Amino acid sequence: MSARLWADGLVALHFAFILFVLLGGLLVLRRRAWSLLHLPAVAWAAYVEFTATICPLTPWENALRQRAGQAGYDGGFIEHYLLPVIYPAGLTPRIQLLLGALVIALNVIVYVRALGRRNGGRR
Repeated sequence: MSARLWADGLVALHFAFILFVLLGGLLVLRRRAWSLLHLPAVAWAAYVEFTATICPLTPWENALRQRAGQAGYDGGFIEHYLLPVIYPAGLTPRIQLLLGALVIALNVIVYVRALGRRNGGRR
């Protein structure tokens, strides 16, 4: 398989991870065992956003793209693929803090509801 296909696969994996972080709490509402994967994913995503850390998948993708003769890019996955659509001006530290807070807030709401269902089901 070519390096370009591997890089494209990493992009798909990266995007799936982001969707899982944002929406995985809905899986927890159906089955609490998902929380064993979802909570660490949320913690990692919040850490990356709050500390402006670049996810290790991004340099790996860039290396594969360069190996395939394509240009890599600076910054992270969100800056390169999502922010041009969502925030054309670019990612700022303030936006990163807001994104991290959004991840936590969404998941707190879902987990409070999931725990409420669990406790309500025992009555």
